[in-house]
Amino acid sequence: MEKVSVKKDIVIIGAGMAGLTAALYAGRMNLDTIVLENAIIGGQIANAVGIENYPGFEKVSGKELIETVQRQAEKFGAVIDEFDVIERIELQNKIKLVETANYIYETPAVIIASGMNRRKLPLAEETKYAGRGVHYCELCDGHMYQDKIIAVMGGGNAAVDAANFLTKYANKLYLIHRSQFRADEISQEKLRQNPKVEIFLETEITKLMGDNRLRKIEIFDKKIQSSKILDVDAIFVNIGVEPNNHLFKDQIKLSERGHILAAEDCRTNLEGVFAAGDIREKEINQLTTAASDGTTAALLAEKYIRKLNSR
Repeated sequence: MEKVSVKKDIVIIGAGMAGLTAALYAGRMNLDTIVLENAIIGGQIANAVGIENYPGFEKVSGKELIETVQRQAEKFGAVIDEFDVIERIELQNKIKLVETANYIYETPAVIIASGMNRRKLPLAEETKYAGRGVHYCELCDGHMYQDKIIAVMGGGNAAVDAANFLTKYANKLYLIHRSQFRADEISQEKLRQNPKVEIFLETEITKLMGDNRLRKIEIFDKKIQSSKILDVDAIFVNIGVEPNNHLFKDQIKLSERGHILAAEDCRTNLEGVFAAGDIREKEINQLTTAASDGTTAALLAEKYIRKLNSR
């Protein structure tokens, strides 16, 4: 069956904090707005148990925060289409095309807020313990493990920084990495000097164990070819991220890391195309910066559309 073509003032790709904030502002400016999300609304942050660093909330779950922003966006007329998978995007022309499984959207402006995914712990038991001892956001969930035993998986700067951060909560902390450190020497030294920390390099995590929560992990030391069991209350996985760029990577300028090159005004190298949130190449990735990007992208997209219509 032939797909229906639908005209929209603006199409927003991704329904995380950046995308939903952009939708809120676009809706308030009376733009006919649709948000397309291939997976769950909220992205990674939807699974955060307790957020204490978002202004206006002493403590809020990721689910509650995202649902609030979603209601605000929908109140102002934005339509959020979840699970209608995007199949193709054409961004170079004045009118951009975004084709999903069901529709072909025609629009003068696109905000890409597709985010990125942390690489998952590559073990069969990961899904069983996700959110129940297996976590991917130390800033969101670390505080739940005050005076507990925490493990961190990874050896780059992000993992070592996460481990240093989590020592403020942990009674004991294990850093486990399959090879040698890639983090900078200053961060490594800070971690090594902390008496709470025990480091396992050249070591793999081979099994997760517990009842309804994670209780133990099995590790394998590749140097001595020996396994052992560690009691843990949580493991924070930081083994890299992957930007969600596969739909547009051949059309738009990307950084070496695969993120979209766009300045603080969120404008990309393509007219009418804006990037917001974690998909944008930038130094700081937080909920607040994602919301800021969404705001900026929507306001400047509206200005771009208004300029087109005045010609």
